[in-house]
Amino acid sequence: MDVNRISTQLAMARKGIVTPQMEVVARDEGLDPGVVMDSIASGKVVIPANPAHLSLHPVGIGAGLTVKVNVNLGRSTSTSCLADELDKVRVALKYGADAVMDLSTGPDVDDVRGAVLHACSAPVGTVPIYQAAEAVEDFADLPVDAFFDVVELQAQQGVDFMTIHAGTLRAHLPLARKRSIGIVSRGGALIARWMDRNQRENPYFEYFDRVLDIAARHDITLSLGDGLRPGCLADASDAAQFAELSTLGDLARRSWARDVQVMIEGPGHVPFNQIADNILRQKTVCSGAPFYVLGPLVTDIAAGYDHISGAIGATMAAVAGADFLCYVTPKEHLGLPDVEDVRAGVIAFKIAAHAADVARGHPGARDRDDAMARARYGFDWEGQFALALDPDRAREYHDLTLPGPEHRESPYCSMCGPKFCAMRNAAPVLRPEAGIK
Repeated sequence: MDVNRISTQLAMARKGIVTPQMEVVARDEGLDPGVVMDSIASGKVVIPANPAHLSLHPVGIGAGLTVKVNVNLGRSTSTSCLADELDKVRVALKYGADAVMDLSTGPDVDDVRGAVLHACSAPVGTVPIYQAAEAVEDFADLPVDAFFDVVELQAQQGVDFMTIHAGTLRAHLPLARKRSIGIVSRGGALIARWMDRNQRENPYFEYFDRVLDIAARHDITLSLGDGLRPGCLADASDAAQFAELSTLGDLARRSWARDVQVMIEGPGHVPFNQIADNILRQKTVCSGAPFYVLGPLVTDIAAGYDHISGAIGATMAAVAGADFLCYVTPKEHLGLPDVEDVRAGVIAFKIAAHAADVARGHPGARDRDDAMARARYGFDWEGQFALALDPDRAREYHDLTLPGPEHRESPYCSMCGPKFCAMRNAAPVLRPEAGIK
């Protein structure tokens, strides 16, 4: 592939050209392709679509589209293997993930990433600084060129979007020192270590044009990372977080000037009552760029259940205008998630995204809910299973107490049984034509 001939989705949209990727997104979203094109041209929608990702089904993220869910996976230096990560990819896609981020560390990460790209039809993202860190014993010794060599390598491999921690600056470090638990972002902490030891500015910021050069050549969507995201409620909405956000807004505008697609990453741990203000601030400071949030988690004490804490915050964030939700699993803060954790996290955040789409009045968002209501009213169990976000779990729970095909047609479940089932008792009164006695 001649990368010099690649034009970004943003550049094409600004020329008034509807690309094949825009057509796919428009069809999936039920929109006119011209509407998608205009939204991309304005910077309010992105389509992460590296031409080298040959198995990609394009996905749109941003204003006016359905809320999307990202799944973080990847092996660590202490556990998991390639086969495990590919199983996680399959489970993530099965249960509705719209994008996958491979955060693998350790040896042979190029092989892991290549396998993930091959297996994944959804956009694939990475955090290049993780691989860069593998090259040296102490990250502070990393040469400046190595920051960008890895970005180029992963772009050539086919990665669609990348978290680049370009907004964490030396001037922000004194603000972070005032926090309860400091810097919790892996990338942000590595950058802080490098700046402090070398007494130099963040290379991703100082040489941001080098990032833009690579992104423009490969149509990489930049996900500008929040290296200073709050890691506990006490640090939410503080000076460090908002100073970095201001820098990210400036970098977003620099990206658009080079026809590079861009998203902004957001917190973190945030009290429920601060979430809407956080989203509004980001949209204002960053000129409407799509907002990608981790959670946010609304309490610090849900260890083992952080997927629930995160889904609560994610629903509020998406209703307020967030566009892209990074899932959280039950293992958050505790360990590397396995396949079942991935499943639980995906479903929790698909619920959050869907609830937000309904609340925001997205066209057709409630159709599935209305179909589920009709299936329940008609005791159509197979219909209910099919409409559920997790059909396997719905069927499993039903059949635990009423197994066998004969119960798939019963006008009741085991919650109330035949005598006390409200809809069964009301049916002869409200709809005698149904023939339910």
